[in-house]
Amino acid sequence: MKRRLFAALMGLMMLFSLTACGAAKSDAAMDMAAPGMTTNGAFREESKMESESFDSSMNYGGDIYYEEPSAPMEDKVETGTGSLGPVEQKLIRTAWMEMETTEFDEASKGLAQLTEDFGGYYETSTLTNRNSGSRWGNYVIRIPAEEYTAFLNQMGELCHVTRQESNQEDISEVYYDTAGRLKTQQIKLERLQTLLAKAEFMEDIITIESAISETEWQIDSLSGTLRHYDSKVDYATVNVTLHEVYKLSNVETVPDTFGERMGNAFGDGMKDFVDGLEDLAVGFAYSWMWWLLIAAIVVLVIRTARKRIAKKLSLKKQKAGQSEEQG
Repeated sequence: MKRRLFAALMGLMMLFSLTACGAAKSDAAMDMAAPGMTTNGAFREESKMESESFDSSMNYGGDIYYEEPSAPMEDKVETGTGSLGPVEQKLIRTAWMEMETTEFDEASKGLAQLTEDFGGYYETSTLTNRNSGSRWGNYVIRIPAEEYTAFLNQMGELCHVTRQESNQEDISEVYYDTAGRLKTQQIKLERLQTLLAKAEFMEDIITIESAISETEWQIDSLSGTLRHYDSKVDYATVNVTLHEVYKLSNVETVPDTFGERMGNAFGDGMKDFVDGLEDLAVGFAYSWMWWLLIAAIVVLVIRTARKRIAKKLSLKKQKAGQSEEQG
């Protein structure tokens, strides 16, 4: 009996020993497979976006790793050709207008009021006085993009337009590319900050802080670029040149008959002749001092020439008289 009892106890002890060894091996295997630890016990961050693809991997020393995410895709859509295109078109609108007016003060006030009514503002304003006494104004006006067309139409009614030009620049591709890179840098910054909070070694801390500083600089630069683009897209630019004239330029129309064409030709010829005489008179009035100086010089030259001619004739007469006396 004693031998049987001893054998049973030995069997139970061996069974307990085998069970304990199996449990220990299982726990060790689970520890080795844990995603938050490496083989030497250092922390290894687990990706929060397992479904995303990554452009590159960066090792910040020791066993701490950071994986940089690719550009986010939610700001882009598929186009008909299968390539990625922007969700909303981004356009920079710019216009140039040259106008004439015989009432410069009223026109400039009307332009300022029209700009205010459409929710715009003057970016720059320049006023120049010409030698002829007329004035010339140059304005750079920013108008909300949705009011751009209506503002140009109202400008045409405010003054006599002699030239108008407009341009649209599509910056959609570069805009959304910049927005995607900004979002990538923001995600990168969040992950670096998470790594910094869990880093234990000084070497890792210094390396991660340097990467954070560089990432923050990239975020500031990209954010400033987007703000610049938004300003250009949200507000159109209208460059206005306003001339003060005493007579507006005629707007020519196509005549219907030969008689009308001949009549217009005679009328335009007479008008050009009269305008030329007026311009000549005005030019003479501005430069009368120069004309007076020129006239004085001409008179002096003529008198000097006459004196020389008279002196030569007198010498010839004297020589002729002496010759007769000798003969």
